[in-house]
Parts: sequence; C-alpha cells; structure tokens
Amino acid sequence: MNLEEKIKRINELYHKSQAEGLTQEEKEEQARLRTEYVASVRANLRGQLDNVDIREADGSITNLGEKRKKKELESSGL
Repeated sequence: MNLEEKIKRINELYHKSQAEGLTQEEKEEQARLRTEYVASVRANLRGQLDNVDIREADGSITNLGEKRKKKELESSGL
C-alpha cells in the first residue's frame, strides 16, 4: 500500500468512526496506518534536512546530515 492509499484509508476510517464507530480490528488498523504514516513523514523530513547546507557565521558551510551523523556517533560513544 503506497502513501496515498494509506492516507485515503486513514481518512475512510476516520469518517466511519465519526459516523458509526469502528470495530476493534478497524481501530487497530487505523492506529497501525497512522504510525506508518508518521514514520514516513519523519523519514521524508529527515531526508530533506540531511541535504540542507548551512552557512555558519565564520563563512564555512555545514551539511546538516553530516552534522547529525557526527552527533549520533559522539553520543553513542564511538
């Protein structure tokens, strides 16, 4: 199921929940789809931010992706 189909199904379940309520299975499906959607949005945003370059005050350029990876390595103790 692609992202557009997931969004469509999330919306269908939302409207059904407002109109008549959801079965337990539908509630679980809705929660799973929402979780997958949020994960997809976060991954997309992370990908975009990883490709952003920032010009520092001293004139140097820092890539946010490289900066994040460096910070993760430092915090993991490597």
